Amino acid sequence: MAGFTARLGDRFEGVADGLRARSSTPGRRTRTTVVLGRVLAVLLLVCFATGLYSHVLQTPPSWLTLSPDPAWLYRVTQGTHVAAGIALVPVLLGKLWSVFPRLFAWPPITGLGSLLERATIALLVATVLLEVVLGLMNVAQWYAFPFSFRRVHLALAWVLIGATLLHVAVKLPVIAGFWRRSPRRAQGAEASPAPARAPAATWPEQSPPDPSRPTAPEETLSRRGALLAVGAAAGALTLATVGQSFTPLGPLAVLAPRRPGIGPQGLPVNRTAAEAEVSATDASADWRLSLVGRQRTLELSRRQLETLPQAEIALPIACVEGWSQQAQWGGVRLRDLLRLIDEQDGPDLTLSSMQTRGAFSVTAMPGVYARHPDTLIALRLGGEPLHLDHGYPARVIAPGRPGVMQTKWLRRIEVDT
Repeated sequence: MAGFTARLGDRFEGVADGLRARSSTPGRRTRTTVVLGRVLAVLLLVCFATGLYSHVLQTPPSWLTLSPDPAWLYRVTQGTHVAAGIALVPVLLGKLWSVFPRLFAWPPITGLGSLLERATIALLVATVLLEVVLGLMNVAQWYAFPFSFRRVHLALAWVLIGATLLHVAVKLPVIAGFWRRSPRRAQGAEASPAPARAPAATWPEQSPPDPSRPTAPEETLSRRGALLAVGAAAGALTLATVGQSFTPLGPLAVLAPRRPGIGPQGLPVNRTAAEAEVSATDASADWRLSLVGRQRTLELSRRQLETLPQAEIALPIACVEGWSQQAQWGGVRLRDLLRLIDEQDGPDLTLSSMQTRGAFSVTAMPGVYARHPDTLIALRLGGEPLHLDHGYPARVIAPGRPGVMQTKWLRRIEVDT
């Protein structure tokens, strides 16, 4: 029995040697993995920081005072979040490619250190793959899952950061060694021959050399070539998508679901009126905007809103999917409306939409936005009445707010007590 076990283990080791030999190239050396790991870590930290900022804007904690200024900040942070997430895909695949031969090490577990290493790698790879896939599905607005994307995406982000720190802690000696070495010294260290080991037992019918253990193929891909390939792929994906938030590159955004200038009134739309189940009948002449204050309540028609002092303000609309665009909005300042119901101090508000579908039919607006002079109840876009898909008869547009919080088809503004 012991002999059979030894022969079986040797056979598995021979298969692993063959797979390592077939997949071994200079591009798959440790220094390549370390370099790609540095880039991956930077991208993950950028995604985590910008994603956390987006979550805070959508669900602000009571102890944190937000600022609407600068108005372009969310446009930059969320555009960066999605661009970094997309660029992360080829970097992640390149890093997995660089460590692929090591998956066939035999035996797979040699002690506590290797067990921790494999466990942290499994957790890290599974989490980052799931996080990236869910993020890309959200960009495409393909929600083929039964859970809340925002909550799961945030929870996975914390797990991913923890898994990354664990992995770095386990691999810190290797990372530190290659960080201090020059590329030439590191390459030389990797290229040095491994100590010889005693030949393993062979099956009775075989005679050395064992044909089941092939030698490595001729080297075809260098470390520099591997890094250039990953960088080119990341750059191409970024150029083909970042134009959805960086308008000058809009013509190149061939892979972006939404592009600047394309949509009703020259502005993209995330959720149409039909998708929100808002009809032209709902937005008819019978529509009224309800203002509910602590002491007074008022209802205003669109015609009455148009008779109030008007403002024209250029503000970006920026959405969590990464796209954004500057636009010219016209309407009534929200703080002027609140004065009509004797609310002078810019209180916290609850905004309600006519839409019957969607997670943001009711949103909260902190007082710092309500009293800002650039926060409008928008009636016009680009000098024309709002298109129904852009929120006709009235919508909210405020500086520095995520697009999902810029309530369309507005029907009620209520002062929080």
